[in-house]
Amino acid sequence: MTQYREILRLHSQGISQRNIAGSCACSRNTVSKIIQRAEELGITWPLEKDLTDGELRQRLFAEVASPPSRKRPDCEYIHREMAKSGVTLSLLWNEYCEECQVNQEIPLMYSQFCHYYQQYTQKTKATMRILRKPGEQLEVDWAGQTASIIDRETGEMINVYIFVGVLSYSQYAYVEAFASQNQESWITAHINMYQFFGGSTRILIPDNLKTGVEKASWYSPVINKTYHEMAEHYSTAVIPARVRKPKDKPNVEGSVNVVSTWILAALRKQQCFSVAELNRAIREKLDVLNAKPFQKKEGSRRSVFVAEEKPFLLGLPATPYELATWKIATVQFNYHITVEKMHYSIPYEYIKHHVDVRITRNVVEIFFNNHRICSHPRLHGQPGQYSTVEEHMPENHKKFIQWNANRFISWAQSVGSNTAVAIQAILSSHKVEQQGYRSCMALLKLADKYGVVRLEAACAKALSYTPRPNFRSIKTILTTGQDRMTVQETKESSTPSETHGFVRGADYYGRE
Repeated sequence: MTQYREILRLHSQGISQRNIAGSCACSRNTVSKIIQRAEELGITWPLEKDLTDGELRQRLFAEVASPPSRKRPDCEYIHREMAKSGVTLSLLWNEYCEECQVNQEIPLMYSQFCHYYQQYTQKTKATMRILRKPGEQLEVDWAGQTASIIDRETGEMINVYIFVGVLSYSQYAYVEAFASQNQESWITAHINMYQFFGGSTRILIPDNLKTGVEKASWYSPVINKTYHEMAEHYSTAVIPARVRKPKDKPNVEGSVNVVSTWILAALRKQQCFSVAELNRAIREKLDVLNAKPFQKKEGSRRSVFVAEEKPFLLGLPATPYELATWKIATVQFNYHITVEKMHYSIPYEYIKHHVDVRITRNVVEIFFNNHRICSHPRLHGQPGQYSTVEEHMPENHKKFIQWNANRFISWAQSVGSNTAVAIQAILSSHKVEQQGYRSCMALLKLADKYGVVRLEAACAKALSYTPRPNFRSIKTILTTGQDRMTVQETKESSTPSETHGFVRGADYYGRE
């Protein structure tokens, strides 16, 4: 940049233009031109105190400085287009030239086009130091590098996956190995991590993996239901990082590299035969890493965590989160849903509705529109079992299910001892007790029609014929009125058959 002020100052002291050019690192023609312009405009040394170098240049060459006649490129648009696959500066410059030709404007040369874009990118790459609050954020992710264990039987090397969690303020880290990256491993890793830290943070920043985020969106991401439930249990909010934006979780990204060097690489020669054995080795290296002093500031991850961050962590709940899985089921016409080949009852009002089912190790909970409508102890063992709650049934179904052997016998005893014996005989006459329920229900209706006195008498009459009467014989006695006949009438009615009947002797049947 030309030093206008210094040239005028040296000229006022009588120094030659040659020496001024050498002192200000410019040509003699430039010095001559500036001195000549100052004399024409009456600008002399000393200058005004508040006159800047830019204003001085504007005064000296006001009529020379004219607006550029060439069109400046839209650097913001160029930067957006450069992020797209296959787009180059050469292509954008050609498009820029075509646009200028259509609008009858003069384009820049390719070198100047690139120069303007380079200046723009240098400004956009400016970085800012973001201060984190203690106990505010926790960043989690799976490490890109895997570890391995040895199969005891085959000697095969099995890859295992490394979970990494880092507190943003203190950089205090947690590392654990898992056999897979499924939902159970992801949730278990968080539960163990919170136990390791002794508290939770207000914000949890994961990546956009399916076990954590069902639908990635910067404005309204859809969090996995189990993951959201776990976050609510620990009073934390899940704010996923933007897609392909590693700077949203820089601490865990940097810690992944540190873990790869100081833990995984350090264990490369150690042979482990189970995930538990590998995790014990990882915990030893993790303790060393967290206690290692910082290079550019005092203290270590552990000392900063204990002294400054741990007091600000949220307290853990009384019990750890219990892993649960969610499913959607349809309530069938028998007011039951099927979950893992077991059947659980739902209030009959929800027949043919879709419900959300939360499954834990011991409990099955059913929700409709985020409202829990019922729960059951989880069934285990032989598939096809039923868990039915009587309150879930329609009224007519309740009446049927309420009848059992004890209730039939209790009702019969209130009628009379003979009726109780008859009921017991009917129930015991079937291989399956429930097969006699209909006959017992029919006896109830006979009591309503003929009265309990006649029913008791009919049962006594039937028991005089056989110790195992049935419903049909008791009904016949009531319809024919035999229950009203006395014992003497019964004997008399049997006499004619003995007097006037034909009696065949033994000779008729060929007996000797």
